[in-house]
Amino acid sequence: MSPALAKSAEKLKNEIEDYHKGVKYLHESGIQKVPKKYIFPISERPNSYTINGKTQVASKGHNLKLPIIDFGQLYGPNRAQVLDSLSYACENYGFFQLVNHGIPEEVIKNMVDVGGRFFDLPLVEREKYMTNDMTTPVRYGTSFNQTKDGVFCWRDFLKLVCDPLPNVLPHWPSSPSDFREMAVAYSKETKILFIKLVEAILESLGINVATKNKTQQNDDDDEEMLKEFEDGSQLMAINFYPPCPNPDLTLGMPPHSDYGFLTLLLQDEVEGLQVKCKDDWVTIQPIPGAFVVNVGDHLELFSNGKYKSVLHRVLVNSLKSRISVASLHSLPFNSIIKPSPKLISETNPRLYKDTNFAAFLEYLKSCDSTNKSFLETRKIT
Repeated sequence: MSPALAKSAEKLKNEIEDYHKGVKYLHESGIQKVPKKYIFPISERPNSYTINGKTQVASKGHNLKLPIIDFGQLYGPNRAQVLDSLSYACENYGFFQLVNHGIPEEVIKNMVDVGGRFFDLPLVEREKYMTNDMTTPVRYGTSFNQTKDGVFCWRDFLKLVCDPLPNVLPHWPSSPSDFREMAVAYSKETKILFIKLVEAILESLGINVATKNKTQQNDDDDEEMLKEFEDGSQLMAINFYPPCPNPDLTLGMPPHSDYGFLTLLLQDEVEGLQVKCKDDWVTIQPIPGAFVVNVGDHLELFSNGKYKSVLHRVLVNSLKSRISVASLHSLPFNSIIKPSPKLISETNPRLYKDTNFAAFLEYLKSCDSTNKSFLETRKIT
């Protein structure tokens, strides 16, 4: 090999190694432009869209005010109205903002703070948790699926399996020194909130699982379902998006829907989350202390298509870093997810095949994440 080719090969090798160290590392190294590996095709960039096969430049996306659900109102005389609002939001938006949810402000602040301090650790500390094994209890990485993505996205993440907690906790980061304490408190609070919220959402579908409802008898299947959710899976993803020198060329996360039943997203004050609303991408305005809650693939499948798991993506900017904490909840990993028999009839036939977590993992391993939709593979055509 000639010296010039050898030098070029060495440069390429170093670039690949840098990509896999994450965008936090690239930002700290002082790069002035987005590396080619992170540049999306023109039609997939934040300010573009396609009509009749031709790429158009989009105007600046407007902000979307999602339905706001006051969680405290669920337990008062307005419960029926809140359930109607939940149903409307899940059916028409696939997203809503949840306020007055009862999780202490201190728990929320501590989680955002300790997540930020984790990403401030030296790379040598963070990369201890780097792995391509999607089944590990803790995984640090970059992009979306760095083993398959043709183009990388501008995100680093720390994913934590949260159950069973006694088994996974020893694998969680021990630095910062208070990381486990803060993350455990947050995961427990969000799990409690999820159980209460899923009861309400199921009730809005006409499936009453409230164990203390004195006016309506629950059948054994309903109570067993609630027990499954209580024993269900929880995955936390702490996402970090550093400033990007060319935010119009890349994305923090590509369009995707969430695997699972419900996602409770805590985001800081920096805008970035966008939701696909009809044919337009619209930005979600952060509400301090609120959760952005979205329907996952499992809930769309369970509701037989009534509630919608919607594509969403994340933009980045050149001035500010952004951090979010997503808590993804569903049934246990070994459960079979299928449309509820109570929601299927002659006039509303079954629309989806059964699925499980193993099928989702196989899907993830087999495809590029951009514009992915696992749910499409489950539809009965």
